[in-house]
Amino acid sequence: MIEISIPGFKLLRLEHLVLDYNGTVAVDGCLIPGVKDRLRELAENLHVHIITADTFGQVRASVGDLMCTLHILPPENQAEAKRDYVRRLNTDRTVCIGNGRNDRLMLGEAALAIAVILSEGAYSGSITAADVVCSSIAEALDLLNHPLRLTATLRS
Repeated sequence: MIEISIPGFKLLRLEHLVLDYNGTVAVDGCLIPGVKDRLRELAENLHVHIITADTFGQVRASVGDLMCTLHILPPENQAEAKRDYVRRLNTDRTVCIGNGRNDRLMLGEAALAIAVILSEGAYSGSITAADVVCSSIAEALDLLNHPLRLTATLRS
């Protein structure tokens, strides 16, 4: 668990990290360099979940050696499926990171929501649902590995 007290925001007691795959931790189906090391570090304190439609069919090979739960979504109702997945984990203890239109509902449910804007862009509704927006997945994951950065961004 990661515990972060952010004055004027809330006390976060995070147990789960839910990540979209394509556009968030991967580009064109390939994991972004540096992500594995950061996820391994975070897996010491959080249960890591990767949730994806696996558009490029490469997710199993890319994350197979990580300590994480992989959930492949059916092609229909992905936004609702992601939201429901987060609800089953406990929204009050979950941080979500995503970028796409199908991430907006899970971001809206999370105790902490982080949107990333990478090479495929980000859906405006997902950005609006986020507490923090980052320009790289490395920056987003580093917020969790260095929580005082979150405090600096989110305190009132």
